[in-house]
Amino acid sequence: MQAEDASFLRQLCRAAAQGLRDGWQVLRKRGPSQFQFWLIALMIGIAAGFAALFFRKGIIALQGLVYGTEDVARLHSLAEHMPWYWILILPVAGGLVVGLILHHFTDDARVRSVADVIEGAAMAEGRVERREGLASAAASLITLGTGGSSGREGPVVHLAGVISSWVSDRIDANGVTGRDLLGCAVAAAVSASFNAPIAGALFALEVVLRHFALHAFAPIVIASVAGTVINRLEFGDVTEFALPQASALEFYAELPAFLILGLVCGVVAAALMRAIFLAEDVASHVQLKLRLPRWLRPAGAGLLLGAIAIWFPHIIGVGYETTSAALTGELLWHEAVVFAVLKVAAVAITIGGRMGGGVFSPSLMVGALTGLAFGHMATAAFPDVSGAYTLYALAGMGAVAAAVLGAPISTTLIVFELTGDWQTGLAVMVAVSMSTALGSKLVRRSFFLTQLMRRGVRLAAGPQDYLLAMFRVRTLMRPPDHERAADEAQCWSLIEQGVYIDVTTTLEAAMPMFERAGVPFLPVVILTGGDQPPELQGALFHVDALKAYNRALAAVSEEEHS
Repeated sequence: MQAEDASFLRQLCRAAAQGLRDGWQVLRKRGPSQFQFWLIALMIGIAAGFAALFFRKGIIALQGLVYGTEDVARLHSLAEHMPWYWILILPVAGGLVVGLILHHFTDDARVRSVADVIEGAAMAEGRVERREGLASAAASLITLGTGGSSGREGPVVHLAGVISSWVSDRIDANGVTGRDLLGCAVAAAVSASFNAPIAGALFALEVVLRHFALHAFAPIVIASVAGTVINRLEFGDVTEFALPQASALEFYAELPAFLILGLVCGVVAAALMRAIFLAEDVASHVQLKLRLPRWLRPAGAGLLLGAIAIWFPHIIGVGYETTSAALTGELLWHEAVVFAVLKVAAVAITIGGRMGGGVFSPSLMVGALTGLAFGHMATAAFPDVSGAYTLYALAGMGAVAAAVLGAPISTTLIVFELTGDWQTGLAVMVAVSMSTALGSKLVRRSFFLTQLMRRGVRLAAGPQDYLLAMFRVRTLMRPPDHERAADEAQCWSLIEQGVYIDVTTTLEAAMPMFERAGVPFLPVVILTGGDQPPELQGALFHVDALKAYNRALAAVSEEEHS
């Protein structure tokens, strides 16, 4: 027995020694480059943190200038005493400036936001549009400073993506490195915006990169901490919302109510998202029908917002004052319901009118109001087994936001970090899980993925769906002078049968044609138009397309599991 113990001890020592040698080799060969990458991540985190800080300070300065107050935390209370015509004019003027900016600096007069960052991570090697991104940030700042009803996280996330894209191009980063740096920038921007380092890191992984690979975790955390430090140097270690007291959950008897609240919030989140998409479609239809120039569209949305704000200034800006009032129980049931409905309408008008901004802060406000209204009813119906109705506002805030973003993990954590209330995790988690499950069925996974789907970018189903759109037929075809080129006579025979593909298309169009035609290759042509016959450029072989697709799937799998 002692001999066996001694043998086991010797094996253990040899294994430990081998592990130390291997570890030293990794440190010696990869340590400097790894340290350099983490240093770049830190620098990007600091830059993105400052970008988020300056964006927030810019909104505060502009709101203070146009509304004549430095106390923007009580913006709607002060707006109640302003002349009605000023409340009406401000968002119209802001919308006009936004329209001109987008008209001159973007090709489609559309504000870039989180959805574009997700698309850049998946399909552009971690890069986003720079010129359009800077224009979108300026437009969103003006929108939020002049009464637009949206959030600041969307433009800040894209602005951070612009920073990381510039760095990635400077260092000639490949796709994996570019995506990791994009995740670092996003994490720092979210952390600096909300003083939420944990949620910022997880948001980048869960929403933007859409995986939790270990190789991305360390640099993203470093950047997220850097962004948080930037925020705390300016604003101190304080939460966005101050709750009057720790909420109490009446043992387990109250949990069924939070299950129901989660389902209600899932429906409300779906209504918010569908309202935005409906507003976009209606605005586009009206613009086309009336033949309005595209730069007037945000001004028209501003006119509608101003008209609502005359009677209900609660919709102005990000809405933190109303959200705080809901979390502290300062609103009555009917006030919570009315404000929630009006906020949904205002957000739909703002984003549908292409004024700019994000959906996260509005979803927090709508969720808090929904939860408060539900809490009033639940505690009135079952007073003996109910805790504080403000707890429902907290749970509702997380539940609606989680369903809108499609990010239950990071949203749950950001609610805790925004409020500093870690004692009610069970209630929030129950509501978030139910709302996310229902919301993902009513809308395609999340607001951002549905936005992309409406543009023809299918990311919701995963890489097996969107990777095909990344391969151009031109890059995979065999030209006529290729040593294994397709027979020219067979190519023309297929063309006469209508079996061919344009040189500018992608595998997304080619693969279904292979299935339908059952041929080993497709002639690749240039369509000249008119009565002219197509010009033969080569042939796309099925086996070449499958090889490229399989290599791409393997690369994605390796990245997500490394």
